[in-house]
Amino acid sequence: MTDIPQPSNLETEWRTSPRWEGVTRPYTTADVEKLRGSFHVEHSIARLGAERLWKLFHEEPYLLSLGALTGNQAIEQVRAGLRAIYVSGWQAAADANDAGQMYPDQSLYPADSVPNLVRRINQALLRTDQIHHAEGNRQTHWLAPIVADAEAGFGGNLNAFELMKAMIEAGAACVHFEDQLSTIKKVGRLGGNVLVPVVDAIQKLVAARLAADVLGVPTLIMARTDAISSHLVTSDIDPRDREFIPGKRTSEGYFRARGGVKFAIARAIAYAPYADVIWTETVKPDLAEAREFAEAVLEKFPNKILAYNYAPSYNWRKNMGDEAIARLHVELAAMGYKFQFITVAGFHALNLSMYELARGFQQSGLPAYSHLQEQESRGEVHPEGQHTYQGVNHQRFVGSGYFDAVQQIVTSGAPVPKPETAENPGEGTPTGQE
Repeated sequence: MTDIPQPSNLETEWRTSPRWEGVTRPYTTADVEKLRGSFHVEHSIARLGAERLWKLFHEEPYLLSLGALTGNQAIEQVRAGLRAIYVSGWQAAADANDAGQMYPDQSLYPADSVPNLVRRINQALLRTDQIHHAEGNRQTHWLAPIVADAEAGFGGNLNAFELMKAMIEAGAACVHFEDQLSTIKKVGRLGGNVLVPVVDAIQKLVAARLAADVLGVPTLIMARTDAISSHLVTSDIDPRDREFIPGKRTSEGYFRARGGVKFAIARAIAYAPYADVIWTETVKPDLAEAREFAEAVLEKFPNKILAYNYAPSYNWRKNMGDEAIARLHVELAAMGYKFQFITVAGFHALNLSMYELARGFQQSGLPAYSHLQEQESRGEVHPEGQHTYQGVNHQRFVGSGYFDAVQQIVTSGAPVPKPETAENPGEGTPTGQE
């Protein structure tokens, strides 16, 4: 039996490394080492992704990301220039879960669905890297960091611990947990959301951090609060919640709360020591609200990274206009929102493109598909003659040339028996083995 490699200076690293500045762990290195077991498994994809994502957050003014529903979508996102991939629980519920069902965003799908989607996306990105590497093209960093949705943890603290481990094993770079009650979780901007007390949400974050430490990976943790749109809390046990709880209760026993940006700020400040990234879900595009939230959180924790979701439920043009939309990402970045993403972009892009093709094909037949081919072929072309849009050559995209190379290498070195002759009866001697 081999001993697990133990970092002799783990406690010193936590105390002195810039990576862990502002991160609170209510446990010791001895606690971590006790839970690690005797064998060390290296999770290299998760480690590479976490380190790269952290580096990008501190070198770039902002990162833009879209929710990917498939590995193929993730490939095109990276080829188009995005440096991080988002994996949404909403999209997993809708069309990428292990139950094979279509669900709303209410944690109805199996808990391992998002980790498995993360794994499939990473495998697609790795295959694309292999294809391009074999062709001598090593310019693109295909293994983009993945930010994954753990919803409310699918249960209690132990569920969050195991789910975080599954995310890391699948190769996630960052995982977010929200503060809704997991048993009746809903989309953040829908009515009827119920929050857990602050202390319960913090314990989920601690469980996630502990899982990452046990596996020895610097995975980023994002804390999300739904306090802006939520008006119910399961309990008034936490004094940090009481300012926003007037004391009234519902027939189900929940406490009524005054939702809004101040409630979200209070919760974000409470979560910040246990997280690397902070996200408040919003109900409408409101720059003043975004600025108020950012200024309040960063005043207390100036080094925290903020995230902003361009929720696809909004009618952005109606609410803001073209000029405001065009500069929004820069304005948000200046406030501190370094991770800006659209959660269900893959769902809408996939469905709209297929609807338009199907409608055109039904109305006019083959010209509709011919038009699609023309759109693919008009994509930007590299000097080497390769399209930036990968799907235009679908056989190459999925690796036909790569596996042709595998087959050629295997068969070119395989021994072939010599033909049987009168002078050489029997089964013959394989060539190259005389």
